[in-house]
Parts: sequence; C-alpha cells; structure tokens
Amino acid sequence: MKNKLRIIVSFLLLALPMALTMVSAQESEFKDTPWFSGMPNFTIYDAEDTEFDGYNFFNGKNCTTVEGRKFKRTYALKEEAQKSSVTQIIRNYSNAIKSMGGTVIYEGMPQEAECAENNGLNMVVGKAVKDGNEMWVEVVTLGGDDYYLTIILKELMKQDVTASNMFEALNRDGHIALYINFDTGKSIVRDESKPIIEQIVQMMKSNPDLKIGVEGHTDNVGSPASNKTLSEARAKSVVSAIVSQGIAADRLTPAGFGQDKPVADNNTEEGRAKNRRVELIKK
Repeated sequence: MKNKLRIIVSFLLLALPMALTMVSAQESEFKDTPWFSGMPNFTIYDAEDTEFDGYNFFNGKNCTTVEGRKFKRTYALKEEAQKSSVTQIIRNYSNAIKSMGGTVIYEGMPQEAECAENNGLNMVVGKAVKDGNEMWVEVVTLGGDDYYLTIILKELMKQDVTASNMFEALNRDGHIALYINFDTGKSIVRDESKPIIEQIVQMMKSNPDLKIGVEGHTDNVGSPASNKTLSEARAKSVVSAIVSQGIAADRLTPAGFGQDKPVADNNTEEGRAKNRRVELIKK
C-alpha cells in the first residue's frame, strides 16, 4: 500500500510541472493587438487575425461597413478576479481611442441596430488613423464578465509609385506628394516606405541633371513650432536615406513647413492623413 502511495505521489509531482507548462503555454498563445492592451484581471480567451475581411460598425444611426485587415480578441475575466463594471470597460477603451487622436463615434446600447453584429449589447465604436491606415474599433462587453475587441485596418495612403511616374509628375506639375510613413512624432523612415525611397534614387540616377527639393508637411496635431521642427527633421531624414544610396547631397534641398500648407481638412482623420506628406519639388 505504501509503495502504491509513493508511486501515486511521485506521478503527481511529475505531472505538476507538465501541467504548469501547459497552462503557461496556453496563456502566452494569444497576444494583445499592437494598439490596445487588455483590461486588468482579464485574459485573452480567443484571438483571430484575418488578412482581409469586412465588419459592420454601428455609427448611431446605421452601420458603416469597413473592409481591411481584421483583428479580433475575446477577453475573459480571470478566475476569482474582481469583476469590472460595464462603465469601466467602455470608458477605458473610449479614453484609449481619444488618447491616440481618434474619435468616438458611438457609445451606448443599440436596440434596433439590426445591421450590427452585437445589437443590444453595451459597446463603444471609434476610429483613428495609425501609420497611414484608418483604424476602426469596436469594444462590446457582456455585463463585465467578458468583452470583445474588434479592429479593422483600412489602408488610406498606400502608394504604388515608380521612378518614371514620379519623373513624369515632376515635369508635368513641378511637384509630387508622397506618403512616406514615420513613427508618430519621429523622423525615421519606416521599413514599409523604403521602396518609395528606392524609386526616388532610381529616378535621380536615371536623370543625373535633376535636382529636387524635399519638403516635409504635417497635420495640425501639436503646436505649430513642434510640427515645423518635426517636418524639417523628416525632410532631412528622407534626404539622408537618398544620399546613403549614392545620390549627391547637393542635388537635394530639405525643408519643413509643418502644418502651414494643408491640402485637406485637418478636422477629419482622412484629411490629417493626407496632410502628413513629403513633397518632391523640381528645381
């Protein structure tokens, strides 16, 4: 009997680390989205990322259908954790949307929104522009025990530019607007925009007499002085990236105009995205 008991105890001791490893692996299987963290006392129960899908977001009157890259997270209250109120969850994400420069489109519990997937539940719907994409967000709570987070990223400023197209635009219009992505408030060119830099380099190499101005422009978020400084830094960063690939620096003149030359309405996310640009000017 004692031998049998020792065997059972030994088996349980061996099984315990395995069980803990399985639980740990399960907890790390899903991650938050890059833009929003989960509420305290909640864990990600399920996650799904889809390269392209559509979703209906309730706007207070009807639904806006948005298509793009989809992220969905289901958050569940941890065992024996203190429950959050519906107001806490909704207010937390409403503030998060606003803090990234976004707009809350709807907050409440729709009763006759048949177009909405979660009609009859407490929700907040908002949108913001992040890295050249229009981001739509919906958070729906099931009484404070569980809640859903759904995000659709809709591309706004994806540009397929070629060296020949840029050169034609410069000869025709004297300038061309490029949507080169930078991190918010920074001047380092993001990797996804490096193909645009490569096309500028190719254009300059194919036309050795061409000289251009490189102008940075921002939206009106922030102070005029800081925006001018940021736009100048971004213009210089683009010039440095071009020069690093063999183009003479005296063929490029950087300048920054901040928020002084908008080409669209700064009162909308779409307009601000268009105003954050780099323009090439033929000299």
